[in-house]
Amino acid sequence: MATPPPFGPQPPHGGGPFPSAGQPQAGGGQPYPYGAAAEPWGRSWGQAYPAWVPTPPVNGLAIASLVLGVLCFLPGVGLVLGIVALAQIRKKGERGKGMAVAGIVLSTVGALLITLASTTGGARDAWDGFRGAASGAGGTFSVAKGECFDSVSGSLEGYAYDVDIVPCDGEHDAEVFAGFPMPDGDRADGDFPGDDAITDVADDRCFELSEAYAMDVWALPGDVDVYYFIPTRESWRQGDREITCMFGNVDPEAGLTGSLRQDATTLDSDQFAFLEADAVLNDAFDEMPDTDYVEDDLAGHKAWASQVVDALDQQTTALRAHDWEPAAEQAVIDYADALDEAREEWEAAHGARDAEDFNDHWDEAHRLTDGTMAITAREALGLATGPPTYDDEDTGGGDGEDGPKAEV
Repeated sequence: MATPPPFGPQPPHGGGPFPSAGQPQAGGGQPYPYGAAAEPWGRSWGQAYPAWVPTPPVNGLAIASLVLGVLCFLPGVGLVLGIVALAQIRKKGERGKGMAVAGIVLSTVGALLITLASTTGGARDAWDGFRGAASGAGGTFSVAKGECFDSVSGSLEGYAYDVDIVPCDGEHDAEVFAGFPMPDGDRADGDFPGDDAITDVADDRCFELSEAYAMDVWALPGDVDVYYFIPTRESWRQGDREITCMFGNVDPEAGLTGSLRQDATTLDSDQFAFLEADAVLNDAFDEMPDTDYVEDDLAGHKAWASQVVDALDQQTTALRAHDWEPAAEQAVIDYADALDEAREEWEAAHGARDAEDFNDHWDEAHRLTDGTMAITAREALGLATGPPTYDDEDTGGGDGEDGPKAEV
């Protein structure tokens, strides 16, 4: 928007400056005769023109009071400055009375809100919203899938107000692998659901989506964890509904180097087909009963073993259906044969007599699934050949999870 010109002396009505004595008028007229129409400036019709009086300055304390009141910063100080400014304006004849009064009013409101915020959560929300709207703080930002960034604060935990986008091939704090809106967040009457509710959604969806971005779990470094940005109460008021999922290092001093992306955009057709088939088995493993030991829920584990059998059947079918490059074909077929043997072990686990019998078949199946044949096939395809390490290598023990730990 164009800025209006400053106030100042304006030309007299008629469109231009007064012609001076001895100069022709615009349009070719004759000059005013000296002493007739060209009276000295400041005289008109024989009366003295009022002497020029300088404009009084604006009181500085009035300005400061208004600024503190608008920003909701130190309202007590803004209130005092406004009162002092009014006294000075009356005494010195300065301008700024309206600013001082506005500063007093806004500072008073701010002081009341701060007092209420110390006793009630609702008042605290009102104060945060008022302060954010006045100062323009708390704006939202977004980082796209596949982008890497450095945290301004140096940490992926706590609050983030902005990030610095950097190339993924160098060192960085995090790599974004997914983003999605909070379910039902677009409802016009949608109130802030609370940090716990948003965190639960982020936990479930981010871990699920991470497997579609970094398909090769063998290639994911052991010190990489899943983090996410979620809306705050303040950014929610501004329309922020986005949950951003990212990879980061569990050691905040270490960071990441290079992209972790392994999907259809970075893999060749053989690699993608192999990992896509492998994902079927990984999905089945994610359904393992949530118990510390098999004996805590033997029936549940036996039912889960049946799901693993179905997944292995789908995986081997997909591996044998794909048209592999000659250099990798035999290695992949041999791996599919090993998976057939693993399927037989899981079938036996499904009918296990007790928890010990179940664990014996589970151990043998694990050896076949991630054993020599898997490594050979991966090497032929140019994929990672180091099996992932688990918190508890003994299947059926520990905390009952079969994948790398990823606590947020």
